[in-house]
Amino acid sequence: MNKTNTKDIKEDIINTAMPNIAFDGLNWEMICNSAEQAGYSKNTAESVFIHKMKDVLQTISEITDKNMLEALEAINPDDLPIRQRIKIALLERFKYLSQHRDALTQSMQYWIIPSNKPRAARIVWQSADTIWSWAGDTSKDYNHYTKRILLSGIITATTLYLLNNKECSDADLEDFIDRRIENVMTINKFTSRFKK
Repeated sequence: MNKTNTKDIKEDIINTAMPNIAFDGLNWEMICNSAEQAGYSKNTAESVFIHKMKDVLQTISEITDKNMLEALEAINPDDLPIRQRIKIALLERFKYLSQHRDALTQSMQYWIIPSNKPRAARIVWQSADTIWSWAGDTSKDYNHYTKRILLSGIITATTLYLLNNKECSDADLEDFIDRRIENVMTINKFTSRFKK
């Protein structure tokens, strides 16, 4: 059944498109064909993805975050230390992405183009903010921004690790995330001492 909410329409089209990426590539023509496959017209893709592929890739990231949050529904973050909350959220996010490597690979090829990097940075920031919000962060001072900058770095590094290590197991991914979090905590402790 066709939806009327723009966000729902975007998700319908992208969820239909995801299995097609391995065969047809991540491109505008494939998105338009996937819109038809999902029961919409090709014109619908143009009306909801105003900036075309930039909006398509942002929607893929938003769907990834949505799936991450759904996987976290059974977990009460208040029962866990902050470090564990962030780790679990990252693991769920990248478990989803590991099932969609073709989309991840082609998304990265698009975002590494210099003119696209500012939009890419905003999208990664949005994911970092989603994770920190789930983890219960309510800071409003410079810590709000520092936490999201550092987590954005972990998200980017883990994305590259996943792309460069196609055979990595869940345990490998967890070990990598543990190391990145440890590095960030070391940097954060040094910065805190420096400010004092």
